[in-house]
Amino acid sequence: MIIQNIFIINLNSLYEIFDEIKDNLPFKIVKYNDEEDFIKASNLDPKNSLFISKSNEKVFIKKPFDKKNFLSFDNLPLQIDKLIEIINIQLIKLRFNYQSKINIKGYELNLNAKFFFKDGLNLKLTEKEIEIILYLHKTKTKHKVSDLQKNIWGYSSDMETHTVETHIYRLRKKISNKFDDTNFILSHKKGYFIE
Repeated sequence: MIIQNIFIINLNSLYEIFDEIKDNLPFKIVKYNDEEDFIKASNLDPKNSLFISKSNEKVFIKKPFDKKNFLSFDNLPLQIDKLIEIINIQLIKLRFNYQSKINIKGYELNLNAKFFFKDGLNLKLTEKEIEIILYLHKTKTKHKVSDLQKNIWGYSSDMETHTVETHIYRLRKKISNKFDDTNFILSHKKGYFIE
């Protein structure tokens, strides 16, 4: 299990409270005395990091974070259990958002929205098109039509091959029309693949 991190910046009292109960928390607490110390820190993973600070989030623009990684509290004071609940909800949202995005050959595939993005353009995909892309990307090998039939459609190899070929043809055409990319899904005598 990946432990998510809470970075407490310039809030020593809050850190001390969390430090006392850290064995009962589902996240790791890291303290930075000020914004400069935080900015100097390296190897911070945006999908597993949330920071709490008195400062405006613009201070942290040098890091690979966006507003989802910043937690501010307008209605203070808060009870500690309410604060932990807010933090946990924000961490769940972070994990969900980052897990839903996959980069493939310079494109971003958003599994939640079912969109394919590149260079400011987006393309709506069907569930089956997403399955095809993920399967071809994950395995990194050439796949015969019979393999795609079995692993994506659940068909046996003696069934019609037109379903697979039609889906791949339409998907390739959609990508070509939207992004002018005829080389996203490639065809070879051994089958279809994504490099």
